Amino acid sequence: MLPVQAETSLPEYGSLRRRLAGAWRHGPRSFLIQLLRVARATETLVYRYPKPAAWKEGDLRRFEASVYSQNGEDGIIREIFQRLKIDRGVFVEVGAEWGMECNCARLAREEGWRGYFVEGDPRVFEGLKANYRDFPEVTCINAWVTAGNIEGLLAAHGVPLEPQLLTIDIDGNDYWVWRAIESWRPMVVAIEYNASYPPPRRWVMARNDAHVWKGTNYFGASLSSLEALGQAKGYALVGTDSRGVNAFFVRQDLFDPGLFLVEGAAYHYSPPRYGFFGRGHRRVNGPYEAI
Repeated sequence: MLPVQAETSLPEYGSLRRRLAGAWRHGPRSFLIQLLRVARATETLVYRYPKPAAWKEGDLRRFEASVYSQNGEDGIIREIFQRLKIDRGVFVEVGAEWGMECNCARLAREEGWRGYFVEGDPRVFEGLKANYRDFPEVTCINAWVTAGNIEGLLAAHGVPLEPQLLTIDIDGNDYWVWRAIESWRPMVVAIEYNASYPPPRRWVMARNDAHVWKGTNYFGASLSSLEALGQAKGYALVGTDSRGVNAFFVRQDLFDPGLFLVEGAAYHYSPPRYGFFGRGHRRVNGPYEAI
């Protein structure tokens, strides 16, 4: 369930008892993961995410809440679709891991959304498939996603041309994968950004289809680069999470002025609050493009 937030009142979702019982049937590891999710949700009931004075009224960071997500994305995604008056739809999550700590798990498990989880690691994929064997509306896909194959994958699995949500978190070529998606026009895009490079810095990791993240700050793209890409594709940057992990974009033809804060990357940027001491990952240099 999502906790009650200061900015909006959210109904309760699902049953904690049923959730834990279902996880137990999948084994101790699944049960432990679910128990951690429940503990986080319970903690959030009494914890309020920090709301700096610089955050304007309606800032999506004010709506952060986590049930399955890592950084409050559950609450942000719910708030976006509440403003768009969309109750249910189709999601695509690229880089889902085992599907229990990601942006779309709550939509699939508690909201009844139809969707597609994509995971490249074959061993992790087995866990993903096991976690969603009882969800017939969820398709799990084992594929190493690149800019060269993303549209072929979407087509092969019958993904609608206008899914309600696309989320990309592959710790590397995220920018290039989104840029390569041309025939599909998701309504909302959630994509990981590299908070090591604050606005107005343009920084995009050089495309490398074989890239594997090594726990450093060499991955993805800066918020300003993603904002520029979004604008070219007809999307507005409407927010980030407060830990500096995900950026959220909404297709510009779907909302009127005032529904979201369209203040630009300089306003929406959140610095890295992850890694050791909450200062981001270890810095390394690597090839990049200033686009």
